[in-house]
Amino acid sequence: MPRPLRVAIVGAGPAGIYAADALLKSEAAVDPGVSIDIFERMPAPFGLIRYGVAPDHPRIKGIITALHQVLDKPQVRLFGNVDYPGDISLDELRSFYDAVIFSTGATADRALDIPGVELDGSYGAADFVSWYDGHPDVPRTWPLEAEKVAVLGVGNVALDVARILAKTADELLPTEIPANVYDGLKANKALEVHVFGRRGPAQAKFSPMELRELDHSPNIEVIVNPEDIDYDEGSIAERRGNKQTDMVAKTLENWAIRDIGERQHKLYLHFFESPSEILGEDGKVVGLRTERTELDGTGNVKGTGRYTDWDVQSVYRAVGYLSDELPKLPWDVATGTVPDEGGRVIDAGGPMQSTYVTGWIRRGPIGLIGHTKGDANETVANLLADHAEGRLGTPALPEPEAVETFLAGRSVRYTTWEGWYRLDAAEKALGEPQGRARVKIVEREEMLDASGA
Repeated sequence: MPRPLRVAIVGAGPAGIYAADALLKSEAAVDPGVSIDIFERMPAPFGLIRYGVAPDHPRIKGIITALHQVLDKPQVRLFGNVDYPGDISLDELRSFYDAVIFSTGATADRALDIPGVELDGSYGAADFVSWYDGHPDVPRTWPLEAEKVAVLGVGNVALDVARILAKTADELLPTEIPANVYDGLKANKALEVHVFGRRGPAQAKFSPMELRELDHSPNIEVIVNPEDIDYDEGSIAERRGNKQTDMVAKTLENWAIRDIGERQHKLYLHFFESPSEILGEDGKVVGLRTERTELDGTGNVKGTGRYTDWDVQSVYRAVGYLSDELPKLPWDVATGTVPDEGGRVIDAGGPMQSTYVTGWIRRGPIGLIGHTKGDANETVANLLADHAEGRLGTPALPEPEAVETFLAGRSVRYTTWEGWYRLDAAEKALGEPQGRARVKIVEREEMLDASGA
């Protein structure tokens, strides 16, 4: 009797879980069947949804409900708190599985090559996001001494960072933020937050809903300079061809023509300002220098040689995420991705046997969470084609219990899907006395204990 197809997925964020879902919906799931193990270095699943989405976005966190349905399937097992390659290597994975899919995402900040990035008070947005999302591997405190703050970038992460800095701690208290984050935000001195983009409103990468949410806070006054509302032929074409771009531009236009109100925290959205230097004194940030840009007709911009120094005491760089290099896999340094063709990992000699990628580790940190579904479907389709044509390797130990024996022999304290339910219940119990849906547990050991690892 043929055994089920055994597949390991490294990374339990949306990309990995969507890949599991695609496998479960395939013909192979019917005959000969599929058996899927998902490995995750954090004690809890859900990746960027748990540790990358701002806590005041419960709508996005609702995606977890759909991911739950996949992980609830009996053909899927979760092994949390298992690090690749520290706890299990590629060769070891291949000894247990017919195929391995990497879906490890992106957690680091992309570099910004301007003078002053090393100054005290210059921060990567990814580190700040990890702090306010209660990531166990970052410090428990965050310096929030600056009254005037700059955020570099015009994507949704920049909006998240700006919004968290501009809101009051009490506004965020109903969310799942842990006590240390609430205490940190309670001490936040920021009164002005300035968001800078080097191009114009039609080139901003905000999603319309995220942008409009900025204005919903009773404590945040969103301000746009009317001089920053400018379009060239390329910008107009972009608006005509993209409904979301047009919606973003209209929202910014409406904000630019209204009177400035009295809300206590001011959040400025600046366009056509290209950061050229973070200014410092005695090793600390004291300002930001930008060069004014102008449109060149195509939707791109060129410098004008006119510079402005902005009085800010901290700078957050939200210019994109970068994936961590995966040992034993080829790596494109320029894009921060694993080279692939249709999800098949490509090395110097062609496709690597039984090795696949999906999500941000495959195409870079672009697009919304739902965009990873198409990636997963393509990768899984090619994996199944390779299986049908006999191109996959044959694992020496395909029995499901062999992996558990291996991890036990390595003394890896791993969590399971049943353990997630226990952790979930523990976090909800912490929130209940305060009338909150949950309070996130931060310490790794406490997460392991609550999970019954």
